[in-house]
Amino acid sequence: MSKIVGIGACVMDTLINVPYYPTEDTKLRATGSKAAGGGPVATGLVAAQKLGVNTAYIGALSDDNGGVFLKKDFEKYGVSTDLINVISGYRSFTSVIWLSKETTSRTCVFDKGDLPPLKLSAAQIDAIKNAELLMVDGNEMDAAVEAAKIARENGTRVLYDCGGLYDGVERLLKHTDIMIPSEEFALAHTKCDNAESAAKKLYELYSPEVVVITQGKRGGILFDGKNTVSYPIYPADVVDSNGSGDVFHGAFAAAVTLGYDYEKCCHFGSAVSAIKCTGIGARESVPSFPTVKKYMKENGYEL
Repeated sequence: MSKIVGIGACVMDTLINVPYYPTEDTKLRATGSKAAGGGPVATGLVAAQKLGVNTAYIGALSDDNGGVFLKKDFEKYGVSTDLINVISGYRSFTSVIWLSKETTSRTCVFDKGDLPPLKLSAAQIDAIKNAELLMVDGNEMDAAVEAAKIARENGTRVLYDCGGLYDGVERLLKHTDIMIPSEEFALAHTKCDNAESAAKKLYELYSPEVVVITQGKRGGILFDGKNTVSYPIYPADVVDSNGSGDVFHGAFAAAVTLGYDYEKCCHFGSAVSAIKCTGIGARESVPSFPTVKKYMKENGYEL
């Protein structure tokens, strides 16, 4: 059985490198392009797998070009595909992402496709019960809520990558043990005007074990019900920031299963995410565990 299982978006990204963002109704020559797997939970699972923790994706994929690519991409990185239902006649979740060299930022246009909602099978439910951690991202909401309830009833912790303000998000938040929202999500959901207040409000509303608010280039904060602790970003020559948040969540999940406390998980996730940004592609640029440990030591932090 896999230590980490995940339910959420699985996306075929087309990454296009551009020197800068063009103005409307003009032409611009790209410096490169490639297909890559994406999606918060899907990429998080790959990150955890590359860091040495066994993972499995729970979901449905089409048998179109996008779905075939995504299944093969999981297999390439060692993520188990045994819990994926492959169904015919549907359009995959896809996106086109521009990566600007000038600003080191990314702009994404996506098509969610038309796959039907996930219905959990007996095998998928069994995998959730036997995992150490379930990752969710708010996509496949009904299945994610069902899975989170099953997880908590069976001692499997639930990590929620809170990025999108989806309808009914409260249903999933109240079944979360490790809540990791972006600052944008946290402020919008709580109506607070700063991250620290938002973290405390989320903790008060939903009673998770911990709230970790990610703040991009400013690092982030952790609140465990008693103390608020800041964690930093780690230095990196950024080439591609796309998927860095997904990688942070996957690395955090891996660190949890390796027995680290939540503050160390924050540092570990931040370091993995920084190294990932030095290469093109959210998944292929995730480093190995020894590489991360060495990098953190070089930057003054011992695991």
